[in-house]
Amino acid sequence: MEQVLSQLIGGAIGGLGGGKAVKGADMGNIGNLIAGAVGGIGGGQLLGGMLGSGTDIAALAGNLVGGGVAGLIVQVVVGMIVKRMRGA
Repeated sequence: MEQVLSQLIGGAIGGLGGGKAVKGADMGNIGNLIAGAVGGIGGGQLLGGMLGSGTDIAALAGNLVGGGVAGLIVQVVVGMIVKRMRGA
């Protein structure tokens, strides 16, 4: 449970950061949070499956960072697609 929670939080933070860093991908705070959180969970599960998982602090930090990076990537990609579809 801690793994999913840390991936969710990391992804949400990564999504917010991606929205602010890449102006062409900003979908507003709520959109950035949702896209980042979904990406964080998906990417964290992929990364955790490849690397294995533990229950110590290092594994928790790894899930947080992995979720953050995956959340940022997913938010930027989804944001750019949404912007292009809206014609903005």
